[in-house]
Amino acid sequence: MDTTNALGEFLRARRELVRPEVAGLPGGTGRRVAGLRREEVAILAGISSDYYLRLEQGRDRNPSEQVLRALAGVLQLDGDAIAHLLSLSRPTRRKSPPRRLPPGVDRLVDCVTDTPAYIQDKLTNVLAANPPATALSPNYRPGVNLLRAVFLDPAERALRRDWTEATAEGVATLRARVGPDVDDPRLRELVGELSVRSARFRQLWGRHDVRPRAGRVHRLTHPSIGDFKLRSTKLTVDGTDAVTLVLFQADPGSRSAELLGLLGSLAA
Repeated sequence: MDTTNALGEFLRARRELVRPEVAGLPGGTGRRVAGLRREEVAILAGISSDYYLRLEQGRDRNPSEQVLRALAGVLQLDGDAIAHLLSLSRPTRRKSPPRRLPPGVDRLVDCVTDTPAYIQDKLTNVLAANPPATALSPNYRPGVNLLRAVFLDPAERALRRDWTEATAEGVATLRARVGPDVDDPRLRELVGELSVRSARFRQLWGRHDVRPRAGRVHRLTHPSIGDFKLRSTKLTVDGTDAVTLVLFQADPGSRSAELLGLLGSLAA
């Protein structure tokens, strides 16, 4: 049974992020709420204030797509956030996480010998990793939750020169991965712990930002080899619940490629 109010929480969080001026309304210092008022959202979306209140309070969880798209326009949502909003209004059946990876998947990382590679589940738990990955960070090893490490491990924070960007992306990507399944006990445990122990996580989780899984350039400072940059590529493993293979690569001929070679020597 779904005991959460994911749709209402998302609407409220995004409403509080929209400045009145952006929505064509007068701002000023006399406003008592951050962002838009409920009645303002309702008027701009062309629905009644009472109906919008029921949506935020979770008393109505099945609005039409037309209503949701009208709300998305008022809340200035991009395409990814709109898709997420629509998913929150649809009934969902939780997928049971596989007890083990499909046969042979864990050996994929062993086929990659010259660059860091690891496999994670949708909650960022590491399931498998190759030696270059563990040489890059000891947190790239089975059993470690990478999101927890990024927020709570000082060594992991020191590794990432782009820690602010990385944490924002990590939380928004987690939102995208879990979708409407925010009642997953494993997710609730992770979010609960990080909310208590990290003000940064608490602030980011409360924004309800959504960002699909994608690779990017990581700016790193390794304690043994110094500053370099790696680009990540993320590939979803078929037949799994968002299990992902992550590969790191450096631009050929670059200084980062040279340093990546030194990292390989450390792994060996």
